[in-house]
Amino acid sequence: MRRAISRSGAAIAYISSQRRFFTSGLSICPSFQLQDPTLLTSSSTISSNKSSTTKITSEPPPQEHGIPNNSRSRRIFSVLNPGSTQDEINDGSNVVATLESMDREDAKAAIDRSSSALEGWRDRTTGSERGDILYRWADLIRENAEDLAKIMTLESGKPLIETHSEITYGISFLTYYAAEATRHTSAGGGVILPTPFTHPPQSSPESAAAFKAPRGTMLAKNEAVGPTAMITPWNFPLAMVTRKVGPALAAGCTVVLKCSELTPLTSIGLRELALRAGLPEDVFQLVIADKEATPEVGEEFCTNSIIKKISFTGSTAVGKHLMQMSSNTVKRLSLELGGNAPFIVFDDADIDQAVTSAIASKYRASGQTCVCADRFLLQDGIEEEFMSKLCEQVQKIQVGPGLKSGTEMGPLISQAAAHNVKQKVDEAIAEGAECVLGGNPIHDLGPNFFQPTVLRNVSPTSRIWATETFGPVVAISTFSTEEEAVHLANDTKSGLAAYFCSQDMKRVFRVAGRLESGIVGVNEGAISTATAPFGGVKESGLGREGGMAGIAEYLETKYIFLSV
Repeated sequence: MRRAISRSGAAIAYISSQRRFFTSGLSICPSFQLQDPTLLTSSSTISSNKSSTTKITSEPPPQEHGIPNNSRSRRIFSVLNPGSTQDEINDGSNVVATLESMDREDAKAAIDRSSSALEGWRDRTTGSERGDILYRWADLIRENAEDLAKIMTLESGKPLIETHSEITYGISFLTYYAAEATRHTSAGGGVILPTPFTHPPQSSPESAAAFKAPRGTMLAKNEAVGPTAMITPWNFPLAMVTRKVGPALAAGCTVVLKCSELTPLTSIGLRELALRAGLPEDVFQLVIADKEATPEVGEEFCTNSIIKKISFTGSTAVGKHLMQMSSNTVKRLSLELGGNAPFIVFDDADIDQAVTSAIASKYRASGQTCVCADRFLLQDGIEEEFMSKLCEQVQKIQVGPGLKSGTEMGPLISQAAAHNVKQKVDEAIAEGAECVLGGNPIHDLGPNFFQPTVLRNVSPTSRIWATETFGPVVAISTFSTEEEAVHLANDTKSGLAAYFCSQDMKRVFRVAGRLESGIVGVNEGAISTATAPFGGVKESGLGREGGMAGIAEYLETKYIFLSV
């Protein structure tokens, strides 16, 4: 690696063997002034087109380590602020950054470097050393929280209150797996098993009995699975990275990560901080690719025999396609796919608590999470009370640009997303649903904003009920009996999260056991944590993230018999 470092100026730039973030420039909106401009410019070699910010340029590097130089033509793509007004879109000031897209060739080169780096990271570091780097990385994220929150808000649209919360959540995975790296459940750990094998029987003159002494020692040892490839979504641009990369690094694996083309800047900043924490650069690499190049990058991840494990968070359709492409190389897979979560309110529930839980589950990230409640089932006797109290609270939600003080709910990620939500709401109304609250875009704020919406009398055959809706819409239907509620809740191909509210402890354990979901929240709408396993059943995925199960996804178990 060749470095050119200037400590006296505002910029710290380096050119490395993984220098694939060549860009045409960083178009910065007026509010995008970072406390540390090198958070993006250092590892991404982004040059600014605004004189008020750091500008870093350098000549393209020669071919080295089998990496093609930058002479070939590359597509440019833009990172857009979802919270922009129509006027800002029209004059182009909604562009946060422009980057050059990487492609399959770049992904293959990154995989080759990841393979070369594996031995040093896996075999020449201890769990304590790997954990120390994760702790330092967590500290640096904490120190740069203001900048990271601003970056996330500008490229994802989330309010600052949510992006700061995500930073805390994301850090928790690094600190958890930093500690996990030293435990017997991590690489190098394992268990000693009692042997069933014996020596030939020995007879003693003093005893007529024949004894068979145990023979040998049996070990089950954990080992890093090897180079891994990861694909992360736009809705949690920081936490999805740390939730996947943290356990992989703790286990001794190397990582090549393809982040969403909608939110790449957060990943660039995270990787820069990882390098500052002491992580060898080829141990954790990024592939920044636009929408057009993403399928070929994904195919390279799946078909390249060097990659031993793929972790993906995204749609069910894409997850199925990745499974198919990975079959020829028999890769291990972790798939966190789509949901369609039910939220059941029984007539013995604390209604105020149920309303608070419902709002926490539905309107976080403008309803754009895979564990958001989509299908609300209210028992007949409490429908009116729940509806009244819910609407009272929903009307108080402050919708606006993410950087604006007091904003509680931001925009949807794109105009297409807002259009899809509007279309599903209109279809449901045409099929007999009643729109109690909201139901329309908020054009005054921008084309991506949508009103917090409440629908009642929604048909179970309606598309807004039968399919996952990434938007701020509560779709309500009613039920009479517990049996009916459980049947309606399970009547889906998805099985990621489910929620219900009840004060009857017998019912709590009974219903929790019958719901076909990998995650169940009882009287609570936000339950994800680094210490608990996160994942789905049915078509919502494979594997788990978080807790001890999270690091196990990056380990192989080797059985060793010692006849000594």
